[in-house]
Amino acid sequence: MVKYALGIDIGGTNTAFGLVEENGNIAFETSVPTKDFTEPKDLVLFIFEKTHTFLSENELVGIGIGAPNGNYFTGTIEFAPNLHWKGSIPLAKLFESKFNKPTLLTNDANAAAYGEMVFGAAKDLHHFVSITLGTGVGSGIIIDKKLVYGAHGIAGEYGHIRFIPNGRTCGCGRKGCLETYTSSTGVVRSIVELNSDHKKISPLSWKENPTAIDVFQLAASGDLFAAEIVEYTAEILGSALADCIAFSDPQAYILVGGIAQSGQAFADRVKFHLEKNCLNIYKNNVEIRISALHDKNAAVLGTAATVFMEMNS
Repeated sequence: MVKYALGIDIGGTNTAFGLVEENGNIAFETSVPTKDFTEPKDLVLFIFEKTHTFLSENELVGIGIGAPNGNYFTGTIEFAPNLHWKGSIPLAKLFESKFNKPTLLTNDANAAAYGEMVFGAAKDLHHFVSITLGTGVGSGIIIDKKLVYGAHGIAGEYGHIRFIPNGRTCGCGRKGCLETYTSSTGVVRSIVELNSDHKKISPLSWKENPTAIDVFQLAASGDLFAAEIVEYTAEILGSALADCIAFSDPQAYILVGGIAQSGQAFADRVKFHLEKNCLNIYKNNVEIRISALHDKNAAVLGTAATVFMEMNS
């Protein structure tokens, strides 16, 4: 009988889940659109039915869940702007009731930080911050190899640092939040909002429903408007991270998620703008690394790592 952790990553677009051994081997994984489930309990039942047969012959040691605005202390999702479920959702309790196993809920970016520390690009680091660049922007802060939860279990909302005064309207109800510029949805918003001499001749101007992936692919192929959007995104992210260094003095930032998968060129531009804008005492002391788990299911590994780290501590 093999011991597994059930890792679940709930995103605004998709929910990924899988069964992970302590060595990082993923025995089973899949994903499903989050909006397919009207109520959270429907998702719990779906995941139970998908894993029940496999787990009847193996041991489930616990469940780790990463979700936007996931509160580690209460086990609830608190008013996540990028989810269609509203209000306060007792998600950990719902999973514990169905699976009869201990369940840990945390912010999705916190789970990503654990995943990089246990299985990925931060194995050699004691102080780092993971930056998830997906539908929104989140962060997981590691100091002395310990995750910073804060007083209320919701530390690390870097995506909701208001970077542009009276800027783009955010799903949280405020204006100018970092994620409105540097998330995948923020990149798409830049297609419409950025003025450029190259805009009219770019495929982005006439393609129906372009995505952030389209922007980065076109930039790599030489499209000048797309390249401007990528540089604009890197400048804002690098500048914001330059200020955040003063908070935690990390060895590195680890970029995670769809935008980070675009490659080293984007990370290098983020690094350039970070160095350009950071305080002198921090210059050349902070790396920008890309997740080492992009060829795997980083979200599933991260949430499973939460279980192994917390239950072995």
